[in-house]
Formats: sequence, structure tokens, C-alpha cells
Amino acid sequence: MKNVNPFVHKTSKHANKTLVFDFEGTLLRSTSLFSYFMLVSFEAGGILRSLILFLSYPLVWLVGEYQLGLKIMVFLTFFGLRKDSFRIGTSVLPKFFLEDVGLEGFEAVMCCERKVASSKLPRIMVQGFLKDYLGVEAVVAREIKSCNGYFLGVFEKHKTTIPYDVKATSMDNNSIGIIGSHIEYIDQKLFPHYKKVCFMLTSNERRNWRELPRKWYPKPLIFHDGRLAFKPTLISSFIMFMWLPLGILLSIFRITLGVSLPFNASASILAFSGTRTTVSRPQTSTETEINRKNMLYVCNHRTLLDPLYISHTINKPLSAVTYSMSRFNELISPIKTTRLTRDRHRDRKSMERMLNEGNLVVCPEGTTCREPYLLRFSPLFAELTDDIVPVAVDVKGSMFYGTTASGHKCLDPFFHHLNPNPVYFVKILERIPSSQTCHEGGKSGVEVANFVQNEIGKSLGFCCTDLTRKDKYMTLAGNEGV
Repeated sequence: MKNVNPFVHKTSKHANKTLVFDFEGTLLRSTSLFSYFMLVSFEAGGILRSLILFLSYPLVWLVGEYQLGLKIMVFLTFFGLRKDSFRIGTSVLPKFFLEDVGLEGFEAVMCCERKVASSKLPRIMVQGFLKDYLGVEAVVAREIKSCNGYFLGVFEKHKTTIPYDVKATSMDNNSIGIIGSHIEYIDQKLFPHYKKVCFMLTSNERRNWRELPRKWYPKPLIFHDGRLAFKPTLISSFIMFMWLPLGILLSIFRITLGVSLPFNASASILAFSGTRTTVSRPQTSTETEINRKNMLYVCNHRTLLDPLYISHTINKPLSAVTYSMSRFNELISPIKTTRLTRDRHRDRKSMERMLNEGNLVVCPEGTTCREPYLLRFSPLFAELTDDIVPVAVDVKGSMFYGTTASGHKCLDPFFHHLNPNPVYFVKILERIPSSQTCHEGGKSGVEVANFVQNEIGKSLGFCCTDLTRKDKYMTLAGNEGV
């Protein structure tokens, strides 16, 4: 899955050199750090903390965002957060860093195989991204002081240490440097070690940079966490806080209608409230196939609402199996749900029982994926029946994500409906041919699962992967998601 970097060439005159660069001034198109602190404040500290940070920005701007203002933002963002559970730097920020990277700066940085970065942001915010996505060997940045496992919101007072291998490299002529327009003490202590500074970038130059295309990401962005679906700049944060009071009431209204009223009655009201559902059905399906019972609908997984929207689309009652659905969501669900145990024998019996009682929908990915990728499909569903109908599902939200790996899953439907105009795409595909089934076609469960995954992937234009639920949770939450 790793893309080939088109910028590193062994014949390049800089390929074998060690590049030392200022992260914010060399790579990022934006000239403000406020958005990244707002992301940490909202995701790790909640709405109230992010609101306080937003209201404090006039003071930050007045005293200088790269000087005393930086310390103010660090204090308001980090004070009181638990250090051992902080994973925003690896689960949330990489997505927004990649979207902010300028193509011109990326080309300059990736021309060298060995890279060392300095940053004005705290190390815990940038180190994961720089090492995992850019292959940086060393990061020179300040630490945040902590006590009894909690951040105190102030920088450590001791001097920034420069790794020995960085100093050793800087003593020869095989190193170059790129620095930005804001020179802090980290740069002043780091860059004098280097014999040659290649060039210095200005803020005006960076504003005109082009966005880095997704196909050139050094590493595919498949997993990321957090509730915010937009970069919270000063203006967009103001819009969000203005929207929240109305959005909370609207979300409760939408959820109440979706649970208490039949879809035929609630569809027009939900559409009037701003939600939109795009439905596509196969043209060749006969009436007998449409009304057939004991059909197994297999879909990719975008939010907890997938089975509900599929039930509304086909206008038939469905049962659904779930892995980690909260008890609260099970209680308010308008369709029957059964919790799986991840014990293959027991889960198969549960699914067979539900399928014998009526139509069943399953999400064999086992977890949600936000990006245009499909995780590996578990083959258990393929062994139950040959009456399998693939369903392609996609979701769009402009402000919030209706999924989470480390947050409160019971709030997933609430955040989805908190978007001003949430959109659901549901595409019912053709029933898979008998030649591609286990019983009639003689295929293995894995072959059938791969076939269904590829059909859904082609329909959505998504890339199929071999990654699993465990891979996602190990990346985002540091556990296996059990």
C-alpha cells in the first residue's frame, strides 16, 4: 500500500545529503498554528476547552502567536490532560497536517533521504506525523511538563537537546538546511551547526503553494480519529460555535423522528431538516427477487446507521448483527440487533438463527472506515447462504464525523445528525451469481468475501485492502478494539 516517492532520485545532487528543515515554515501552507491547538482542545478537552481557546485568540494575536501567544495556547490546550492516554498526535493531526502540506515544500524536503526536523509545536503533537509519514530520523522540539500523569501546560525549562547523530552529521559538508520565516530559539540553536543553509521561505510564498495530491502521500491515509471533519481555522471555528446550539436541537429532532416514526412518514420531514439520502437500485431485479425473504445483505461499514438506512432503502424489515454497538444505541434502535462475541462458532449460530427468521444485514469489515478504502471482509457471512446481495454505502458530513475509535460510540448517531446537511449514499447491487457462492459455486468463504469486497469497491471507487479491525484500533487507540 505504500506509494513510491517520486521526488527521491539517487542521481539527485541532494539525494545522499542530510536535510534539516523547519517543519512549519518549510512544509505547511498555513502561517497560523491556532488550528492545530484547536483540534487538540476539541478532541482531547471537549467543547468548553476549545471555546475558551477560541475566545482567547485576540490576546494570542496581540502578544504574538509565535512568542508569548504560543505559550498561552499550549497552556489552555494541554493543562490537565492525561499524558498516558494522549494519542491526538498520531490519530487526529496527521490527516490535517497532510492536507496542509504544500507540494513545493514537499518536493524540496523529499529530495533527501535523511531528514531532521525542528518544530515550534510541542513534540507530542508533531513527532508521530514526521516519523511515520515523512521518515524523519530526528525531531527537535520542546517537551511539555507533566506531573502525576497529567500535563501542566507549560514547556520544560531545560534546553532543547539535539540528538548526537544530528550533531555528528552537521559537522561535515554533507548537510543542507531549509528554514522558515519565523525563527525561534530552536532554529537558532539547531541551524548554526550546519555548514550550508539552502534557502529561506517567506509567508507569502507559502500561501501560493499548491495542495499535496493524495496520490503522492508518502504513506496512504487510511485510518484517522476525531470528531471534527474540517480544519478549525478562526473563521470556521466561529461558524461551528454559532451552529452548535441549533445543531444540537436539530440532531435530537432528527434522531427522534428516525426512531419513533416509520420511514415513509419521517423521510420528508428529515429531508426538510437538511438530511439527504441518495438511493440506487439494480435495474434488472425482478419482483420475486425484491420480495424474497431470508436474504443476506452485505455492506461496507461507514457509520452505525448503515443497517437502518438499508432497511429504509429496500423498504423491508431487517435484523442486524453488531460488534461494539453501545447498549444505549441498541436500546433506541428501531430494528432488531444482535451482539456478536467474536467467537466464530457462536457467532455463526446467531447469524443463522437471525437469517432463518428474516432478512439480515451484516458489515463484514467489523469496523468503520472513513477514507475511500475497504478493510478486509470476514468470510463468515459467505458460509451462511448463497442468497447474498452486496450493498455499497458512503457518508458525507461537512462538520463532524459520526464515527470514533477512542470516544463515546453512543454519540455516533448524534454527531452524524449534528452536521448541517448529512448525506447518505446507498446503492443496492446485483445479487451475486451462483458461480461465486460457497454452496452452489464451490467457492471458499475467503473467495466469496473477496469477490463481494471487490464489487462494492468498484461501485464506490474505493481501494480494497487487507487491513483489519485490529489494525485500525492498534493504529488509533493502541488496543485491539475488544
